[in-house]
Amino acid sequence: MQDQRAELEWRDGEIPVSTRFDDPYFSLDNGLAETAYVFLDGNGLPDRFRDGFQIAELGFGTGLNLLAVVKLWRDSGQSGVLHFTTFEAFPMSGPEMIRAQQAFPALAELAQEFAPHWPATRLSLPGLEFHMIRGDARDSLPRWDGMADAWFLDGFSPAKNPELWEAALMQQVADHTAAEGTAATYTAAGFVRRGLEDAGFSVARRAGFGRKRHMTVARKGR
Repeated sequence: MQDQRAELEWRDGEIPVSTRFDDPYFSLDNGLAETAYVFLDGNGLPDRFRDGFQIAELGFGTGLNLLAVVKLWRDSGQSGVLHFTTFEAFPMSGPEMIRAQQAFPALAELAQEFAPHWPATRLSLPGLEFHMIRGDARDSLPRWDGMADAWFLDGFSPAKNPELWEAALMQQVADHTAAEGTAATYTAAGFVRRGLEDAGFSVARRAGFGRKRHMTVARKGR
């Protein structure tokens, strides 16, 4: 299938907004702080890190989550290799990613390290093995042979991008989650939480970031 590309416009010169889904790629309040709160802390990181830890993600977007978790991995003194697999149907171009990442000065050094490689689908850097699987996750995730220790569920709003949150895909997320693995997402939409519960996760709602009242965390049993 031929690659489809992101369709976006820029708000205030620095915030990319998907015109396809009418949704910004990261929080208008503080995208990096939201990533740290929702996806890193929501999955119990860095405490759960170990050599070979596998993160999987629905919705790569600007690459913000990748940069944030690699920074946490390095800053927390991990040894070994972090594996990061992301599923993205509409990837940004390299220049678009580089421009979007400039909104986060705290990640500037790391963003510069990654910049020459975009839009890579496979990338090996010190302590990191990265793989982007392009295309519709409903088709590609069932074929993935990996098992995630932590999931970043970061598609566009469920109201605007329901395909990335449907029950069958949440079942695939569960089927590709290791025992005691976790998932976290900024949304607390009822149908998303029910989909995760029906797939076999124990699901909890916690206070959301910024203007969001609630978010969702989930854990798979043994």
